[in-house]
Amino acid sequence: MAKKRLVSGMRTTGSLHLGHLEGTLKNWAALQETYDCYFFAAVWHAFTDRLKIDNLPAIIREMIVDWLSVGIDPEKAVIFRQSAMHEHAELSTILANCTPLGWLERCPTFKDAVRDDEARSGVSLGKLMYPVLMTADIAVYNAEAVPVGKDQLPHLELSREIIRRFNGTFGDILTEPEAVLSQVPLLIGIDKRKMSKSYNNGIDLRETPEGLKSKIQQMITDPQRVRRYDPGDPEVCTVYAYHKIYTPDRLEEIAQGCRTASLGCRDCKLILFERLNAMLEPIRSRRAEIEARKGYIEEVLDAGERRAHAVASEVLQQIRQVMGFLL
Repeated sequence: MAKKRLVSGMRTTGSLHLGHLEGTLKNWAALQETYDCYFFAAVWHAFTDRLKIDNLPAIIREMIVDWLSVGIDPEKAVIFRQSAMHEHAELSTILANCTPLGWLERCPTFKDAVRDDEARSGVSLGKLMYPVLMTADIAVYNAEAVPVGKDQLPHLELSREIIRRFNGTFGDILTEPEAVLSQVPLLIGIDKRKMSKSYNNGIDLRETPEGLKSKIQQMITDPQRVRRYDPGDPEVCTVYAYHKIYTPDRLEEIAQGCRTASLGCRDCKLILFERLNAMLEPIRSRRAEIEARKGYIEEVLDAGERRAHAVASEVLQQIRQVMGFLL
């Protein structure tokens, strides 16, 4: 039985961190075993809230290296750049003409961006059109599945509505994708805020052991635990939040040690460092091997984009046919 086709992308906003690994990449690595996966660098989406991205080619390259280093396999998945696929742009233009403005203005992402008139004046048309481009990214491959978290379900349902409206006019050309729900662990930044490049509070997949140790040492612990032998509350500690994900086998021991002050914050951070460093070491090794292969990333993207073009061009040809574009 043929595998169902699955499509997912990631915006090109900079080096990837543990939040990307836990929230997306581990799931992708598992999905590529059971789905026909198309994973793309969402270059155009990255421009919806900025006009210029410095060193974009290097950012794209680094992101693809990160994907490969954590187990995304170009033999199992199609890896490509959205910006190399004119079919995405063409279908986005077509779908824009059957998408009511009201649908886009009700989109949660857009509503969050335009909370007042001042914010609204700075929002680009691209930001408003984000769901249409996302729909085109999916529909141009007639994807049957899209991996999402529960908070992303409204966005996927909007894509399904756009596809239904198109199909209602021209026939069942495009596939309505189903959600593949994923459980994403909550991973906060080292300063307790959302992990973000703009805050510089993430632990990158490229961290050296020295850099990793420095980041962990900066983590905020229980502010009430002033002295070494003061008891603490692990539930308010950033380090403990990471232990829940990366040290589940020692969680009770660590929590008890914090509450009784038998385990100091420095020792607690050392345990986390050793566990995270051991996890990142094989990723570092694979990255070194990949980066040593001159021209390899270009080969991966070239092969992936040829495979993606083959599917997308066929779908676009069907659309052109039913819409009367072909003489």
